[in-house]
Amino acid sequence: MITCPNCQSKELGKIGTTQYYCWNCFIELSIEENIISVHQVEEDGSLSSLNDLFEEEKRRMG
Repeated sequence: MITCPNCQSKELGKIGTTQYYCWNCFIELSIEENIISVHQVEEDGSLSSLNDLFEEEKRRMG
């Protein structure tokens, strides 16, 4: 089970094959090669990367 690297919540909704949405802090997560990418959903629906706010070690699964 994955947890949100931002708030450590496990309340994630699956929105795609490798995409999740955190219901606690309202960010979108995607997983590729066991690394979680973190995105903020903008008002126009586009995504802005938040990866630079987290060390890769915190974004790594397992």
